Amino acid sequence: MSVRTRLTVWYSVILLAIVMTIGVLSYSWLRWSLARDLDASLLTVAQVIHDTGYSRGAPPDERDPEAVLRELLGPEFYDKFFQLLDPEGRPHGSTSGRRADELPLSAGARANAARGQTTLETFQGTGPDAIRVLTMPIVRDGRVAEIVQVGMSLRRARAELARYLETLVLLIPVGVGLAALAGALIARAALRPVDEMTRTARRITAEDLRRRVEHRGSDDELDRLAETLNDMLARLEDAFTQTRRFAADAAHELRTPLTVLKGGIEVALRAARSPEEYRDVLVSSLEEVERLIRLAEDLLLLSRSIAGPGAPRVPVELEPLLLEVFDVGVRLGRSAGVSVRIDDAGPATVHGDAMALRRAVLNLMENAVKYTAPGGKVELSLLSGDHVATITVADTGVGIDPAEAARIFEPFVRLDAARGRATGGSGLGLAIARSIVIAHGGTLTVDSRPGAGSRFTISLPLA
Repeated sequence: MSVRTRLTVWYSVILLAIVMTIGVLSYSWLRWSLARDLDASLLTVAQVIHDTGYSRGAPPDERDPEAVLRELLGPEFYDKFFQLLDPEGRPHGSTSGRRADELPLSAGARANAARGQTTLETFQGTGPDAIRVLTMPIVRDGRVAEIVQVGMSLRRARAELARYLETLVLLIPVGVGLAALAGALIARAALRPVDEMTRTARRITAEDLRRRVEHRGSDDELDRLAETLNDMLARLEDAFTQTRRFAADAAHELRTPLTVLKGGIEVALRAARSPEEYRDVLVSSLEEVERLIRLAEDLLLLSRSIAGPGAPRVPVELEPLLLEVFDVGVRLGRSAGVSVRIDDAGPATVHGDAMALRRAVLNLMENAVKYTAPGGKVELSLLSGDHVATITVADTGVGIDPAEAARIFEPFVRLDAARGRATGGSGLGLAIARSIVIAHGGTLTVDSRPGAGSRFTISLPLA
């Protein structure tokens, strides 16, 4: 079922349960109220009979006792009848003369009367209707002198209850049905914006991610849903843009060495060459092949680092790792005329992949040596504190414009000629380093100014 249908069904079921509960409670309350009023009416009639003197053997009135009581009580005496009994339960004295024989005296009522207690009972009359009977003793001089019984048919009360029950049976389904119809219309109107969002989302494809879900301006749950969808679409658009740019840049990087390789082979095949010339072509081709291999390895490492660390997370001591990178940096710096030294190094342990973290720091070291002029220096440091280990690689190289510092972590980005193809890089080193650090829950930042060198900082959570 659709959400609209489920909402309507649940709304109807809950409403039916509530209405049924209210109906049962109201029916029970009406039944109790009618019974209480009927018992009070019987007690009133019995008290009036006692007060009018019929129970004391007063001189008989020329009028019928029932007529006298009807005149005194008015509508209160309607449909009621009575009789007087002696203490033994035998009828005597004045009666209503109508259905008095339907007033039985039960053993329980007689025993209660002997103790001076009033009794209320319900009996099945000689006809189809039940009667309610009140039995009240009349006490004189400390003993029971007479017993008065007042009865009333329950036909009217039960008829009222039956009519009320019929009303509930008829109105509850009609009310729930109308409420369900109104609930369906309300749910349809409330979910119409969701249908519009669905239609808009279906029109959005990978080729056109610029379309956005429209806001209604109500600042409700649906507007927040639209904002969430739009944020997701914006992230998808950025991801698709980066993927397309990455694919184009990778194709360009692969095309250049392949073109050089193809050109050298074609030139060698145009005419007969000496063994030395063929050897030069093969050496040049081998260099391009090695460059392709390095590029393919870097692309594979970048994809793996973006997906997260593949090796199990284990404790990694950063101080020995930093010393290994320092040894490699010293050899690179010696050939480039750059001084490499360790400024400070303390013990620090993190959770992660030691090989991946070594590659990240080594990429920063190679990058620092590569873009530092002869006579410059590169410094390594490792500090720990506040639950964070900090690795810093600082150089005195060409530096980076702060406005373009964020771009250097994107794949295949070279900002100027100093960072061009002549350096031998593919533009993936910093991107790989950042991906590895992020996969380990850390951050990689750069602080640099043109001509004043750069400082790369890796922050990792301590184990």
